[in-house]
Amino acid sequence: MSGATVVLGSQWGDEGKGKLVDILSRDFDICARCAGGNNAGHTIVVTSPVDGVKTTYAFHLIPSGLINPNCTGIIGNGVVIHLPSLFKELEALEQKGLSCANRLFISDRAILVFDFHQIVDGLKEIELGGSSIGTTKKGIGPAYSGKASRSGLRVHHLFDHDTFAEKFRKLVEGRFKRYGYFDYDTEGEIERYKTLATKLKPYVIDSVSYIHNALSSGKRILVEGANALMLDIDFGTYPFVTSSSTTIGGVCTGLGIPPKFIKSTIGVVKAYTTRVGGGPFPTEQLNDIGIHLQEVGCEYGTTTGRRRRCGWLDLVVLKHSSLINGYDKLNLTKLDVLDQLEDIKIGVKYIVDGKELAGFPADLDLLAKVQVEYMSLPGWKVSIENVTRYEDLPQTCRKYVEFIEHFLGIPIEWIGVGPGRERMIRKGNVNGL
Repeated sequence: MSGATVVLGSQWGDEGKGKLVDILSRDFDICARCAGGNNAGHTIVVTSPVDGVKTTYAFHLIPSGLINPNCTGIIGNGVVIHLPSLFKELEALEQKGLSCANRLFISDRAILVFDFHQIVDGLKEIELGGSSIGTTKKGIGPAYSGKASRSGLRVHHLFDHDTFAEKFRKLVEGRFKRYGYFDYDTEGEIERYKTLATKLKPYVIDSVSYIHNALSSGKRILVEGANALMLDIDFGTYPFVTSSSTTIGGVCTGLGIPPKFIKSTIGVVKAYTTRVGGGPFPTEQLNDIGIHLQEVGCEYGTTTGRRRRCGWLDLVVLKHSSLINGYDKLNLTKLDVLDQLEDIKIGVKYIVDGKELAGFPADLDLLAKVQVEYMSLPGWKVSIENVTRYEDLPQTCRKYVEFIEHFLGIPIEWIGVGPGRERMIRKGNVNGL
């Protein structure tokens, strides 16, 4: 059946969406990105069936479904694109034997990120001082700001060089007026983008027509979300968020797909909680547990290399996330990271002044006051990395999985028990996706 299946991050990102997208994409014709930029990152480990050699692929802008040779990738209109980074990523993938020729396309409506956006990103963080958000300094926020203020440059602008040059000069001059003069070769960039435009042109399409022609012809589309619900510009821990819509709504606006074509929405949930950068984190563990999760879980960012903050699984966050995105099923990842813990806690309520909050609060001052009520479950104290069937997981491990399912009222269909694509258990009998 034609239509779109959507994979979204349910926490603060880094849940392991790329691995599920890689596995599912073999059953899809198209894999599409709908939001974010190269501030997002997916790491996928592929083991060769011939010699057992492991290859690690790092994706930032390019849809990770392209690991599968029969899948076409689309970077949608909702994505912001830094072209030098795009071509650098393409080159790195091709050096590892992954050819994207004739199967990667880019929307002509996508907004461009320039080097001056990245400089401004850093200047804005300095300006915020002690209240800095902790951005990746990839220029994502300033590019989306330009889009919202209707001064951004889109991919199609590149192909009228004189008009592009005029608009680009005005943009840079505007930044000089706002932030003071900074070292930037405006004319050099204009010439650089003349060359990049020629290089980019074979990839550029009217993505709306392309996607709807695909749907009309019965093709199946897999949408790969970037970032996650708690980083959404509306529903996340604002202002410690990204600058785009990371929700199911962002899928519709970021690709031009009406809701009626979305057949299934999958939320990816890490078996504990992590976040990068500043902002509130109610279940964060600044202790030996947090260090254990960081080290055993290799919690370092694909894009930035930054150490991730770690804590217990937060079901208040996930309830908030599931209300907004309407997940049909879940993928629980990195469950093996909990293997050696004696006791495992799950956050189930937020309490303020003796009263339970009805949901995840918008007010960060209120959030700072919450006391998390935990449910404590026994650990399983054995390695589950080589388990291939749900029934063979330790009983206490299954109880952990089923507690999450019952609390959220959403079935968990995939369980990650190790880094490789073969370390994914399929739970239950599901017809289709």
